[in-house]
Amino acid sequence: MKTLRILAAFAAVIGVAACTSGSKTSNPAGSGKSASLRAMEQVAIAAHKCWFASKDPAFRKYQMANELNNFGGTPRFLLVPAKQYGARPLLVVQARGASSEVEVFGPLMSEALGGRIGSDVARWRTGDASCGGTA
Repeated sequence: MKTLRILAAFAAVIGVAACTSGSKTSNPAGSGKSASLRAMEQVAIAAHKCWFASKDPAFRKYQMANELNNFGGTPRFLLVPAKQYGARPLLVVQARGASSEVEVFGPLMSEALGGRIGSDVARWRTGDASCGGTA
């Protein structure tokens, strides 16, 4: 008798959980990813392709530190000196929470390369993954 009550209670809990376990996200892509993560993935893939995989000489002194899957809700990537992975970032490209807006800041933005970085990131944010010109 006691076993039957435990099983009935367990079944009730499972039934309630099944009724309330629907998706609570308003993610139109259905991927389970936040808008900020989707935006940053798009930008990071293009940055890697155009700046590093292409061996662009303007970015030879830097390396990319990918932090897209951090637990703070701020997917981002950093540019740091090529031989100093743990060094202070020279560039931060990030998006926050539910926003698909991408922020770009750091010392590199005030150098000659800053204009190109800004235009590249703005283009990539729109979905255009093409590589721009050189600095």
